[in-house]
Amino acid sequence: MPVVSNVVPFKRLILATAMTLSASLCLAAEVTNPHADEPIGTVQQIYDGALMPGIQVNTFRNIDRLFATGAVRQGGKVLPLPAAQKPLENFKFESNGKPYDLYDYVSLNRVSGLLVIKDGKIAHENYQLGNTEDTRWMSMSVVKSITATLVGAAIQDGHIKSIDDLIVQYLPELKGSAYDGVSVRNLLQMASGVGWNETYTDPKSDRRRMLEVQNAQTPGGVLALMAKLPRAAEPGTRWNYSTGETHVAGALVRAAVGKPVSQYLSERIWSKVGMESDATWWLESPDGLEVGGSGLSATLRDYGRFGLFLLNDGVAGDERILPEGWIEEAGSPKTIDGKQVDYGYMLWPIPESKGTPNEGAFEARGIFGQHVYMNPRENVVIVVWGALPKPQGMAPIKDNDFFAAAVEALKR
Repeated sequence: MPVVSNVVPFKRLILATAMTLSASLCLAAEVTNPHADEPIGTVQQIYDGALMPGIQVNTFRNIDRLFATGAVRQGGKVLPLPAAQKPLENFKFESNGKPYDLYDYVSLNRVSGLLVIKDGKIAHENYQLGNTEDTRWMSMSVVKSITATLVGAAIQDGHIKSIDDLIVQYLPELKGSAYDGVSVRNLLQMASGVGWNETYTDPKSDRRRMLEVQNAQTPGGVLALMAKLPRAAEPGTRWNYSTGETHVAGALVRAAVGKPVSQYLSERIWSKVGMESDATWWLESPDGLEVGGSGLSATLRDYGRFGLFLLNDGVAGDERILPEGWIEEAGSPKTIDGKQVDYGYMLWPIPESKGTPNEGAFEARGIFGQHVYMNPRENVVIVVWGALPKPQGMAPIKDNDFFAAAVEALKR
């Protein structure tokens, strides 16, 4: 009998399942996964881009089976997302000098879920590759923006006094490390000056070392790794993208608010905004810290509701969750060492957008094609689930070209 490749070995699957159950026995009763019986790959295969298409999709919607997870509870009251009176029809646009349309974008960029919201109403929603409205899909680095948003909530709640506080005030275990002297602002801008290699496919990179620590499921292991990193520049003088940085941000939130990050997300955002489903979030170990840079899994519409929350400047109902003006600051370019960087507080402003439909827009994004695009001027949110074959550089159509064209098409 031929061996089926790219499937989690039986013992590893049992271990992952056991860890998940031990982390939260009540989670299985309240958060059901309609795809839970599908064969999946390993997290190493994900980052290597070494999964066949079918197994890859299974894995992306089953990441809660790879590690122990924390539950992010919704609050019972759901924010309705009614259908727009005029749906978004097919539209044509150019990218890289070639003509495309909506169908090309979904097919060529291997989109497994697409949601377009205009003025709080769904103008377009479709699911591909076996996904449904009940599917929870991995966030990858989209969750970095959620972690940073929780820092804003902690400032609004008074748990963190100022964005210019030094992080060692809250994480004294980092005193004497390269993070000593780094402010909360430096951390959110990924300008700590701490050395880091983010190369996903390099087994020797810091990102893969972090993954190895996560695989070991040792409480506090990732923060201990971060404490050993070298200083590469003075704080605030160098931008360097780092998934490890967002784990430090998550540890900052945990220390400041005195409760699990997933619980704080539930209490301050997930239950307030009107999410329709619980979400799950990777833990570095059972009962350990949430992985601040990846591992949140949620439904397509709930990612859309998060985008609407940011468009509303962090106000849910009548309650201000984020400091006034936080989102405008978080979603705008920053100047670091005299140079403009198209990065805010773990949000990505759309570059070179002035005078285009993308002017003032920003996004949360993750590898393999995950996007939550927000356009305040046009009151548009676009959520994309991707299943590209490799972590980066594989999208035939530029996502920003698609977003701009969709925004224009919504005006017709």
